[in-house]
Amino acid sequence: MIACVWVVAASLIGLSAVVVGANGSEQLMAPAHPGMVWIPGGEFVMGVTAPAVQICGPADAEDATPLHSVYVDGFWMDETEVTNEQFAEFVRATGYRTIAELPLSAEEFPQLTPEERRDGSLVFAAPEQTVPLVNYRAWWQFRTGADWKHPDGLGSDLTGRGRFPVVHVAYADAAAYARWAGKRLPTEAEWAFASRGGHTTARYLWDGDELAPGGKWQANIWQGHFPNQNTGADGFVGLATVKSYPPNSYGLYDMAGNVWEGCSDWYRRDTYESRSTTGPSRNPQGPAESLDPTEPGVLKRVQRGGSFLCSDQYCSRYVAGARGKGDVSSSTNHLGFRCIASIRVGVPAADVNRG
Repeated sequence: MIACVWVVAASLIGLSAVVVGANGSEQLMAPAHPGMVWIPGGEFVMGVTAPAVQICGPADAEDATPLHSVYVDGFWMDETEVTNEQFAEFVRATGYRTIAELPLSAEEFPQLTPEERRDGSLVFAAPEQTVPLVNYRAWWQFRTGADWKHPDGLGSDLTGRGRFPVVHVAYADAAAYARWAGKRLPTEAEWAFASRGGHTTARYLWDGDELAPGGKWQANIWQGHFPNQNTGADGFVGLATVKSYPPNSYGLYDMAGNVWEGCSDWYRRDTYESRSTTGPSRNPQGPAESLDPTEPGVLKRVQRGGSFLCSDQYCSRYVAGARGKGDVSSSTNHLGFRCIASIRVGVPAADVNRG
């Protein structure tokens, strides 16, 4: 270890970060863990300039306004969403059981029947015909036995899905994995900075203003009539394997589409409004409590990036700056996560994993 204070420079050498010592000398920083890339940090603008493009309800988009300045320190981030293979390693090592694998307790939910308290999770099921978009229950089903090992419910398994993002993980499950891995979940600000790839004005997270530049899809989202017909024009109907599309300029894959990604911040509709009145925020951790006026009393965390179910007809939250939210106790087959780690300095350059 070097006996001095290191200051992180916003630069990259391969997948390694440069740190500058008090005497001006430079040294490489090793990635905190394999499969992570360095995000240099800096000041950027959070929020969306055209909230009307998000369609999960005409008022929902207001939670991503107004635009405001935020600064985040540098950090390491998983280059992909956590996969089934990686989550399986965690479960083998710890014996962990996810919330979806556990039945609800009669003490906590006395109003439910034993059948209704069984283990399971929410699964998207495309209706056979057009349905009103105001009723999401028309395409979501609670399936007994659905969990990360059985993503479609009883009878399904992970055969051929090792490199798919792990799903049916609630917030506590993601946090438990992150602690085991020596990492943590990103704050919303950290996730938002990383998702931009250093580009601040593009409408989409693939550094452009076209949904499919040159006719090539850049993310796993919905094509066709939602929710009853997905043409799979992007190459997938349902989840995609990680790294199926080009990375952003930081080397991060699937920051838009595929699965929603959980952040550590509590969700409040007025977070951006409150923050915009205090000047640039440095490493904001989010509000102290959750409050969603549409469902008072339901604890929610921020989710970002959108999923394979996002469509320009319904919930186009794959656009840059858009926000999502989710009940901390719920899991679905379109919600996953990725982790980050704080910097490690003073590691000799010879020990750096250049990827």
